[in-house]
Amino acid sequence: MILASLLFAFLAAALHVYIFSMESVTWTRPATWKRFGVASQADAETTRPMAYNQGFYNLFLAIGAFTGTGLVAFGGQGSAQAVAGWTLVFSSCGSMLLAAAVLAATGRRYLRAAATQGTLPLFAVVLGLAAVLS
Repeated sequence: MILASLLFAFLAAALHVYIFSMESVTWTRPATWKRFGVASQADAETTRPMAYNQGFYNLFLAIGAFTGTGLVAFGGQGSAQAVAGWTLVFSSCGSMLLAAAVLAATGRRYLRAAATQGTLPLFAVVLGLAAVLS
């Protein structure tokens, strides 16, 4: 279960790097802002600072999940390194999961995005808890 949890945490982190690239790098490209439901190029320009900031939030969560995954993978079971790694995995993936829950609660039109954003970290957290508690 440890390996499966780490795989899902790694994939969740990779997805959040992709989200970062859309929000902070390519936000004003029509293909990107349309994917996020923004109505026009003018609206994309207006929301650019917010998206830029949100993108870095996603990047920092990804860095935490990547770092935690590495610490668990290369630390001995029960070592301080592994404990720090699990703390980062649970904190980063838990934040991803809670952000997806908030997105889902925002409205029905966001359910698909919330499921996309939340499924991988959900599996990482559930499998990680099962591994740590067993």
